[in-house]
Amino acid sequence: MSKKTVLFACGTGIATSTVVANAVTEAMKERGITIDSRQCKATEVRSELNGVDLIVSTTQLPSDLGVPSIVTLAFLTGMGKAEALDKIEAELRR
Repeated sequence: MSKKTVLFACGTGIATSTVVANAVTEAMKERGITIDSRQCKATEVRSELNGVDLIVSTTQLPSDLGVPSIVTLAFLTGMGKAEALDKIEAELRR
């Protein structure tokens, strides 16, 4: 599998996206998937889409981005984290 690029977005592009990016990067590494992680503010997503395979966000995103996206708070609350990781893995293996 080639390296995948994942864009992590949150309200500020700093705090929660960093937490989620670190958790997802480590979990995908354990599942044999190497990702290139990028972060941005939710308002910057459209301008950051070049080369992105998946967007993972902690806040709502427009539905017309043309790139698969997963919106989840699982990495902040801990609830549903395994399911979110399964969804991310499935999307990256397509």
